[in-house]
Amino acid sequence: MTGTFDLLADLPLEVDGYRLEGLKANVSSGFERLSTVVHLQGNGHEGVGEDVVYDAPDHVALQEAGAVHELTGRFTLSEFCALIDSLDLFPVAPVREVSRLYRRWTFHSAALDLALGQAGRPLHAALGREPRPVTFVVSLRLGEPPTMDPVRSRLERYPTLRFKLDPTSSWTPELIAELVATGAVDSVDFKSLYRGTVVDQPPDPLLYERVVDAFPDAWIEDPDIVTPETAAVLEPHHDRVTWDAEIHSIDDIEALPFPPRMVNVKPSRIGGLPKLCATYDYCAQRRIGIYGGGQFELGPGRGQAQYLASLFHPDTPNDLAPSGFNQTEPPAGLQPSPLEPAPSATGFRWGER
Repeated sequence: MTGTFDLLADLPLEVDGYRLEGLKANVSSGFERLSTVVHLQGNGHEGVGEDVVYDAPDHVALQEAGAVHELTGRFTLSEFCALIDSLDLFPVAPVREVSRLYRRWTFHSAALDLALGQAGRPLHAALGREPRPVTFVVSLRLGEPPTMDPVRSRLERYPTLRFKLDPTSSWTPELIAELVATGAVDSVDFKSLYRGTVVDQPPDPLLYERVVDAFPDAWIEDPDIVTPETAAVLEPHHDRVTWDAEIHSIDDIEALPFPPRMVNVKPSRIGGLPKLCATYDYCAQRRIGIYGGGQFELGPGRGQAQYLASLFHPDTPNDLAPSGFNQTEPPAGLQPSPLEPAPSATGFRWGER
């Protein structure tokens, strides 16, 4: 059986060099987001990929160092991906080791875009798949103390929006009742697998019970199933449990405590094009649902993730809303869900017609 990456591996690729572009924005989770776009150039074409490493010092070090790697030459796409995997892409050690996966994906996605551009083909044609409209949810935290304002202000302007929310121990029964009344919550993310971040949520059995009961049809992402009290709350709801933060590979899916119906596959977190394609194939063969997740992309990375969703998992609650919804005050004129297919005529880009 032909694997997905087999359809791309032999694409010829000519590289003359690359340059870096820094991006910056304040986003709805209350922090200044930095990202870096890699512009990979060759034979009059350019391919782009976006580095979504979360820690600002990693972007500063990269941009100050500049384009220090010798990438010039003629390759197949597979050979170039292997070259990238052999390099240390961090001029100084990253704040978090997982960031190495994110940066690897940056160069792989830029190479895919460049190879397809040089071949004069779009990604969907190379894969023999048809882009489909992409269903999405808007991922939000509700502040501290939490209020309905982030949800209410968006629904006033975009009444058909659906949400993925991060419950916290400060959620009151009254707030939960107001959220239920919107009928707009598709998933809840307990973020129990994060450590040492601003979004950590310790296990809280009362919160779990309130939220799981209040939203009986919502997906439950990254809950705590180790602490006995929260595990007991979740035991009847395993068919709704999905996983995100721990999914970096097929091995991680196989190591989950029970077989999942759904997992969040973030291209940057998987950390490479061959691995991502293999993960898509693995889930398809085992009938494991996939939804995509964003990483607060500021540039082409969000469109590329939406493109992949349109080909591999268009009908699931993709956490891939247009980047404008990540702004503290989303502007008017954003496209509601589902996103209509918008692949570029060539390459690995979305929404650049």
